[in-house]
Amino acid sequence: MFLIRQAIAEDAPTLLKLAKMVHFVNLPADPEIIHSKIVRSRKSFSDQPQKPRDREFMFVLEDTATGNVVGTSSVITCLSWPGRPHTFMVVRKREHYSEDLQTGQVHLTLQLGTDETGPSEIGGLVLGPSYRGHEQKLGMTLSLVRFHFIGRRRDWFADRIVAEMMGPLTADSRNHFWDALGRRFINLSFAEADLFCQRSKEFITSLFPTQEIYISLLPPEVRNQIGKVGKETEPAKKLLESVGFRDCGHVDPFDGGPYLEARVDDIELVTTTRSALLGKPVSEADNEGFVSVHRDEGFRAVRTPCADSGETVSIPKEAAEAIRAVPGDEIAFTPLPKAFRKRPRKTRAATPRRPARSGKTRTVT
Repeated sequence: MFLIRQAIAEDAPTLLKLAKMVHFVNLPADPEIIHSKIVRSRKSFSDQPQKPRDREFMFVLEDTATGNVVGTSSVITCLSWPGRPHTFMVVRKREHYSEDLQTGQVHLTLQLGTDETGPSEIGGLVLGPSYRGHEQKLGMTLSLVRFHFIGRRRDWFADRIVAEMMGPLTADSRNHFWDALGRRFINLSFAEADLFCQRSKEFITSLFPTQEIYISLLPPEVRNQIGKVGKETEPAKKLLESVGFRDCGHVDPFDGGPYLEARVDDIELVTTTRSALLGKPVSEADNEGFVSVHRDEGFRAVRTPCADSGETVSIPKEAAEAIRAVPGDEIAFTPLPKAFRKRPRKTRAATPRRPARSGKTRTVT
């Protein structure tokens, strides 16, 4: 059984190990930053912050059989505000035509852009290597639970939500896009610039050029990576696109990876989330969904088979025990569309063989 719960202080060492496996601007491999994120998350889950900009929610995935944390994901209520803009590079097409030569070219350009309107953001999804490809689709679970949470606390989040998709990195965690462009204006390595963003983004708007930059001036291997994601990020990108996210024509100024965007109220997982009462335990059920409780001791959720009767939702006893709920408790429930449900492995029935006749071997085709 796998439980999704809010991160606590004791999770910090494991979260640091997970952070070291990837490069994420919202999950840096820095002990102090991770500790501060856990503290901010705890306050956010307990509804202590007074401003939307202070809310950040960190989820962890716990293997209840061992008690080990095997993955994490997060959602940020407010990505930007006046004085602290969200920065990106706008990708545009520019057409040029020569009357004398009777020929023309189409060029792509990049230009620094900013947004202070305060969209929400999802990010920080990391799953331990040994749990990737798990039959219970744990990466999907960590991703989708964020929309379940947004649905149960819709008033805490903006109408628009973005997701930063990581661009391709080299084997030594460098990025060709940053080396060819960003470092020409900011004398920091990719990792250093990425980490410094946790403290301030002022250096981006102060040091990056504001004019359009023609992509054709960059090396071919860099041009080909703009707007692309690394191999390990491709499944996450496809999953978000299936939820309703779309490429908005913006790329990250550090790694050149694309930004995806969606209207929150267009996401089915958000709009179908509702309150219900927990029913009596069931051993089997045809449907599947997220069921959660959010109490003083924290947020706890499971992705589980369920029987939905409208007023009540019944789940297996083990799932109810994981979220520490009993029949009659108020829960939040999100039914999963069929495309996201776990598919049980199919076993092929053995084909009965007829006994061989007259000592001859019969070949089956």
